[in-house]
Amino acid sequence: MPPARDFYEILGVPRTAGQDEIQRAYRKLAREYHPDVNKAPDAEDRFKEASEAYAVLSDPEQRKRYDAFGEDFRRVPPDVDPETWARARAGAGAGGRARAGAGAGAGGFGGFGGFGTGGEEVDLEDLLGGIFAGRAGRAGRGRRPGGFGWGPMPGADQEAELEIGLDEAYHGGHRTIRLNGRTIDVDIPAGVTDGQRIRLTGQGGRGGEGGQPGDLYLIVRIAPDPRYRVDGRDVTVRLPLAPWEAALGTTAPVGTPGGDAKVKVPPGSSCGRRLRLRGRGLPNPRGSPGDLYAEVQIKVPPEPSPEERRLFEELAAKSSFDPRRRS
Repeated sequence: MPPARDFYEILGVPRTAGQDEIQRAYRKLAREYHPDVNKAPDAEDRFKEASEAYAVLSDPEQRKRYDAFGEDFRRVPPDVDPETWARARAGAGAGGRARAGAGAGAGGFGGFGGFGTGGEEVDLEDLLGGIFAGRAGRAGRGRRPGGFGWGPMPGADQEAELEIGLDEAYHGGHRTIRLNGRTIDVDIPAGVTDGQRIRLTGQGGRGGEGGQPGDLYLIVRIAPDPRYRVDGRDVTVRLPLAPWEAALGTTAPVGTPGGDAKVKVPPGSSCGRRLRLRGRGLPNPRGSPGDLYAEVQIKVPPEPSPEERRLFEELAAKSSFDPRRRS
């Protein structure tokens, strides 16, 4: 039987990798090889291999034993220390057999106690079977042919993007989506922001050997809106003003995601000035809501009437204002 691949090698991480790095590596492999999305002949085996590696390396206690005992970590009883195990493995030799009396002194095989007498050959598997009787033997019952049962393997977490409108982001809503042939109901919380993740517990990849399914993370993308520009929870809307409104000041209506509001325009407001309405942006269930910014946009009559033209000409003749003069 070929030697088992190293779990760190399977995930493509160094032995010093932290839990975040291990999780990122597993998620990448799970997305690539999950049978629901990859139909290659070896995809399911690669997925199971990565899931097994992750199940061990993400558990601090199992990872500690794996680092100490390697592929034998499931076979070694808790009360055997790594040094004793290493001596036993070294004494077994390349062929899996050890000479029980050679060099072991009165204690026998590397400190395990007396097994056999001078020069007698002992098979390592038989030896271990005797030492671990009632422990490793019981652990092997019900295992797969040719190996020990690995136990439940958790399903992979999965990610997908969910595009919503600004009105849904503001008020919340409900969606029914189809993903990988499944129909999934999604509750969209009010005040969700672009890039925020909605977690759906148990809606990710299927587990193996009775393992729990993974979670599904929906990454929210707020679709462009012709009326508004969104930055986090802050919302910007254009505020068209006539030249005299911008010059003299006024109170103007403005649309917000939560309904119409009014904004006070100070006299002398130039194009591009931003007027803030506190708390009129996207709501925040856990804190302060965003703000709404009304951005001044000065409009002129596209086809002025004769009287409007006369007044503009009179203003131009009497005004000393030069918009191109450096201040």
